[in-house]
Amino acid sequence: MQYDWGTSKRYNDYSSYIKRTFGERVQKVSVNAGFTCPNRDGSKGTGGCAFCNNSTFNPSYCGPELSIVEQIDKGISFFRPKYQTQQYLAYFQAYSNTYGETAYLLEQYQQALNHPKVAGIVLGTRPDCISDDLLVTLKEWRKDYYIAIELGAESTSDETLLQINRGHNYAETVDAAKRIAGAGIPVGMHLILGLPGENREQLLQHAREVSQLPISFLKLHQLQIVKGSSFAKIYETTPDFFRLYTAEEFIDLVVDFLEIMHPRIVMDRFISQAPHDLLIAPRWGLKNFEFVAKVEKRLAEKDSWQGKYFQL
Repeated sequence: MQYDWGTSKRYNDYSSYIKRTFGERVQKVSVNAGFTCPNRDGSKGTGGCAFCNNSTFNPSYCGPELSIVEQIDKGISFFRPKYQTQQYLAYFQAYSNTYGETAYLLEQYQQALNHPKVAGIVLGTRPDCISDDLLVTLKEWRKDYYIAIELGAESTSDETLLQINRGHNYAETVDAAKRIAGAGIPVGMHLILGLPGENREQLLQHAREVSQLPISFLKLHQLQIVKGSSFAKIYETTPDFFRLYTAEEFIDLVVDFLEIMHPRIVMDRFISQAPHDLLIAPRWGLKNFEFVAKVEKRLAEKDSWQGKYFQL
């Protein structure tokens, strides 16, 4: 059976989206360009988000002491033995990669786009760091390169966003997604499922809310307690403050989430994997592909699929 997105998979998967877009396999390589965030540098706050230790997002080859081209070359070296000819997307991942003077930002992106193996860039950032003048240039670049922007929304609840020291509200997420999409740039979004104070129904409400936005793809992350974060300090003294899901519970949650998601939204990821030496809890002992296989199995057992219960 083929679903609305043109494959037999029971959800609209990212690898198929990439193949539809490029006609071949394309790999992301992460780049750390040395940016910061407005809730770290004092413009909106200090200390960063309560869940965050940015070291959990960066592969070992990423470091601002290396040039962008050097980081891309090191990233490519990981994949070259298996994939000799494929193209790459430079993934500006660490911190907020649209936060700064527009001319400086564009200069950093251009370094990546000048690499002969790079077909485009993906910019990870915050909803409150998207300027209209930056979008004007990126819209022009879209004529020659693949450009996408990923927004760390994390939650659709303003109460939650305040509690985790996010420094923006959900209305800013909605506004940013609409302006980016209006410029013809694919929009990705990140959500963390399991933040303190959010029950199951509230988590599923996130699916309903983001399904109304003009986003192209979505990444889900389970809440992880990582060393060096504010949450780690709370967990040390008050672990019951958190509702940490088991792997089986999270599989059920993801399946329920998928069933009410808009079928046009590509599911980029279901879980995140913090480095073993930084992860405090939960320790599932599952790799990403193993979790995906379990989700696919559960969908098949239920004869269900993404968007089965979606309502406009």
